[in-house]
Amino acid sequence: MDYDFSEDVAKIWPALLFIGGFVAVVGGLLFVLDILPRWGKGKERLHMFGFLGPALILLAIGLVYPLIRTVTLSFYNNTRGKFVGLDNYTWIVTNDDTLIMLRNTLFWVVCVPLLATAFGLIYAVLVDKARGEGIAKSLIFMPMAISLVGATIIWKFIYAFREADQEQIGLLNQILVWLGMEPQQFLTSSPSNTFYMIVMMIWIQAGFAMVILSAAIKAIPAEIVEAARLDGASPWQMFWRVTMPSIRPAVVVVTITITIATLKVFDIVRTSTNGNFKSSVLAFEMYNQAFRLSDDPNGEGRGAALAVVLFLLVVPVVVYQARQLRKRAEIR
Repeated sequence: MDYDFSEDVAKIWPALLFIGGFVAVVGGLLFVLDILPRWGKGKERLHMFGFLGPALILLAIGLVYPLIRTVTLSFYNNTRGKFVGLDNYTWIVTNDDTLIMLRNTLFWVVCVPLLATAFGLIYAVLVDKARGEGIAKSLIFMPMAISLVGATIIWKFIYAFREADQEQIGLLNQILVWLGMEPQQFLTSSPSNTFYMIVMMIWIQAGFAMVILSAAIKAIPAEIVEAARLDGASPWQMFWRVTMPSIRPAVVVVTITITIATLKVFDIVRTSTNGNFKSSVLAFEMYNQAFRLSDDPNGEGRGAALAVVLFLLVVPVVVYQARQLRKRAEIR
């Protein structure tokens, strides 16, 4: 069958027309603002709104409207748009499966940021100014260059299970066999499978934490370090009384950034267990209800409710991080 290019053009031309029109309007607006005089009563404000306008329009289209739409949908089901009030939210906190999902999400949010930041900090301190520092840091940072799906596939091979009478292809199960133990199904046993997936996220995020914290450590003024050494501070005292107070803002930023990424974790769960074996998390269940179970009379509404819950969990973390950055800017 011959390929008909005109059909594809017919499908995408409205989008191309919209993009072209938007670019033309923005370009014309910027051109007018550029030739207008910048000084005078009210003209500075005109320029400000002129430059911010396109960004605000895109923000409204891509963020504000979907947010309002999602919040509205969370109060309805997808059968003739029937208003169900808070039923979708009640389902979240009363259904056994969603309670397990919330428990798993709590495990992720507590373990990943704390452990990834801790491992990154320890490694950054240990390799600081050591021989081969660059190579050592590259090895730890390397998982950050791998997609979450790719990293999960790697770990699935590590966790791979075969019966005891068969040759093991999974690294961990082969080690267990060498030690005279029975092979284990790491990703199908709840709730331990959640922690085995958490290990994957820590492996990825520890490199990010290490790079940021290492840069913060190197930014500590040499005068402070030398003064502490002259006072006879031990390595332990140097860490707690000099290094940690100096890099505390960086530790907070790293922890919050990893927390936000963890709340949105989807790829690892989708690739590892597909949400089975009581391993689902908030972001995956949101996708599951809204798209995979869209034929369910309440699927889209429940998915929207889960999206709102995820948004409400992320917002306080983002606000806290913004306040911390503002405080740092005021101090400087």
